[in-house]
Amino acid sequence: MSKQLSGVLTALTTPFDADELVDTDKLKLVVDRSIKAGVDGVVAAGSTGEVGALSSDERLRLVDTVIEHTDGRVPVIAQTGATTTAEAIRLSRAAEKSGADVLMLITPFYEPLSTEETVAYIKDVASAVELPVMLYNIPAVTGVNLDPSTVRSLAEEVDNIRYIKDSSANWEQALQLIHHHSDVIGTFIGWDSYIYSALVEGAAGVMAGAANVVPDEIVAVNRLIGEGDLHGALAKWKNLYPVIDAMISVPFISAVKAGLALQGEPVGAPRRPTAELPAEQVEKIGQALKTLAGRTG
Repeated sequence: MSKQLSGVLTALTTPFDADELVDTDKLKLVVDRSIKAGVDGVVAAGSTGEVGALSSDERLRLVDTVIEHTDGRVPVIAQTGATTTAEAIRLSRAAEKSGADVLMLITPFYEPLSTEETVAYIKDVASAVELPVMLYNIPAVTGVNLDPSTVRSLAEEVDNIRYIKDSSANWEQALQLIHHHSDVIGTFIGWDSYIYSALVEGAAGVMAGAANVVPDEIVAVNRLIGEGDLHGALAKWKNLYPVIDAMISVPFISAVKAGLALQGEPVGAPRRPTAELPAEQVEKIGQALKTLAGRTG
């Protein structure tokens, strides 16, 4: 990757077939959908991609498939964090060898670590590879929050820590990362309802699961902001926000898959025990998508 990562990154969904096996053919269609819309990168094996339900071998094949099919059209960010340092290093080295552009590193989950243990894990994994590393802060899953001062210390100490995806849903923390620490680390906001606000405030970009469903509209908002047309961007965001709100108000993994199915792009159900959305929630997303289409068509 020759340039700094920025803009709209799609947190790719992982399609499954009727037997709950990864459907690589549909995965390729999902990748193409985002690239055609003009996104600036795609993310394999993230939270929206149901990483917690994938085996290590599936994660390796998933990353390989996305890298191979993307074929350099946009950067590929591979989420390679794990519950142990050794496994995270193994996944990270494999993704690096396969040709990933950036590694995204969730901190260990299930058993909350201390900040000291978390920092040690990050340093050990990042130092085992040469690719740029994106920290992944999602304290609701990991039980540990990477606060801005800790993030800055890591970026200053470890050369290849270049980015952070902040999914804390803590707007004040996001603002601190953007405004006080952008000299050492690029911040991507991973909470879809903050897309407009984050881009206007000067975030390096956004990582959006909703970009599986409405990539053209999110890219359009980002493009207008980049051109300085905040009025036009806000108008588009006001049309788009009801879709984002409908999706983020229900279980998000299931919402992404429902949104794609509503648009004639079925990618299967979530892997059990995660359930599909009930009909009334699907209808709410469907109505929001219809309203958006009516306003932008």
